[in-house]
Amino acid sequence: MASAPTASSAPSSPSAALLEQPVLGSRRLSNVLVAAVVSTGGLGFLLTSASSYSGTDLLPIGHPAALSFVPQGLVMGLYGVAAALLATYLWTVIAIDVGAGANRFDKGDGTLTVTRRGFRQLISVTTPLKDIQAVKVDVRDGLNPRRRLALRIQGRRDLPLTRVGEPMPLADLERGGAELARFLGVPLEGV
Repeated sequence: MASAPTASSAPSSPSAALLEQPVLGSRRLSNVLVAAVVSTGGLGFLLTSASSYSGTDLLPIGHPAALSFVPQGLVMGLYGVAAALLATYLWTVIAIDVGAGANRFDKGDGTLTVTRRGFRQLISVTTPLKDIQAVKVDVRDGLNPRRRLALRIQGRRDLPLTRVGEPMPLADLERGGAELARFLGVPLEGV
């Protein structure tokens, strides 16, 4: 799923002055699986709470009707409501595909345009290509690993280019960084 950004055209074509890299957003299999598990768990908690309230087993496993409603069934209902709210948020983020976008390097206009989809609006950042000093490969391992490509821009903070989430394989990260540095004619740092 995680793929390195690639050029939209071959270097020998007339459109070699344009490089567009799609960026994957939150519409990934891992996010769908987490949302499905949270939804299923929340439904189970809500059915357990309703079973303890009504005295009828609404679930095919166990005997939730044997639980007393106060406090066990009530707490199960609160867990179910919390899970339903979290699942609603997760499914909304997946439906909107937050974080999806593209990195567009246009040598003809001399601009870099980074676009990402937010909750309510499209976020777009435009930077002159002449301000880009280097392509930076940022690798940090440990409990909170990070593997990303970023641009070192004159007078500004580093601009991340890769998606947030599961780390990219090192080979893809290095290949994408090298291609981008070659295209822009700037050094590659951090390898």
